[in-house]
Amino acid sequence: QLQLVESGGGLVQPGGSLRLSCTVSGFTSNNVAIGWFRQAPGKNREGVSCISSASSGGDTYYADSVRGRFTISRDNAKQTVYLEMNSLNSEDTAMYYCAADVVPAGVFRLCVLQNSYPYDSWGQGTQVTVSS
Repeated sequence: QLQLVESGGGLVQPGGSLRLSCTVSGFTSNNVAIGWFRQAPGKNREGVSCISSASSGGDTYYADSVRGRFTISRDNAKQTVYLEMNSLNSEDTAMYYCAADVVPAGVFRLCVLQNSYPYDSWGQGTQVTVSS
């Protein structure tokens, strides 16, 4: 069974950087898309960035609020997807989750940020707090 484990969160000062990791276990395939989502207290969950499965081209997407500051990447050998976050500000404070979409063989499907479908596996989250 596919499992996801996030790491790399913590407390950082405004303007600082963090790198989050999402490690996939229990499943080895080029057909997995990964999305990063975040949820701040009292706010709805927000899609931050995603990377399509290698079988669907591996395209990356970003929310407008993080484009130019965050970078998503994948290390297939380590079964890990990274979210490099720079120029952090207080509005980036949230619990960050990664989620996986296993794309059926032969299907072309780009990753999405607008909602939680079709992601069907979620990690437990890692807290990011931006504060001086």
